Amino acid sequence: MDELIEKARCGDEVAFRSVYEQTSGRVYALCIRMMKDETRAGEMMQDTFVRAWQNLKTYRGESAFTTWLHTIATNACLVALRTQRRRREDGMESEELEAMMAPNATDPVDRIALERAIAALPDGARTVLLLHDIHGYRHDEIAEMTSTRPGTSKAHLHRARKLLREALSQ
Repeated sequence: MDELIEKARCGDEVAFRSVYEQTSGRVYALCIRMMKDETRAGEMMQDTFVRAWQNLKTYRGESAFTTWLHTIATNACLVALRTQRRRREDGMESEELEAMMAPNATDPVDRIALERAIAALPDGARTVLLLHDIHGYRHDEIAEMTSTRPGTSKAHLHRARKLLREALSQ
């Protein structure tokens, strides 16, 4: 992967296409869970890769490429969610679709309840929960992605888990 990234940094579009093919699934999964809408998730994924292509020369390799890419995706989704919330607060309606169920769900009813509970979490708590528990990032990586502190990430995760327990126990 490092060789492909280096080729892409030099302007090789075929190499970037290979990087896209290897990483787009995880980026889309992150976007769908954050946006709760397939169409918007697709838009955010596309935006992520456009930004990645435009800024690939700024990638220094200090963190894993996927961490850098997920940072771009997370920020794109957070900006879109803030804009969506502002529009809703201004009285404008926005269409929201349920999050997609994972293909390996064992009990569809439980899976739907879990997805709904995750979707109902506040943005910050949902973001940290997804990045930590679903995608496996550490708190320091999440803090870097979300421009916060590791302690804030831990607090959001604690709150998200508490809210999920409450929602699923009802």
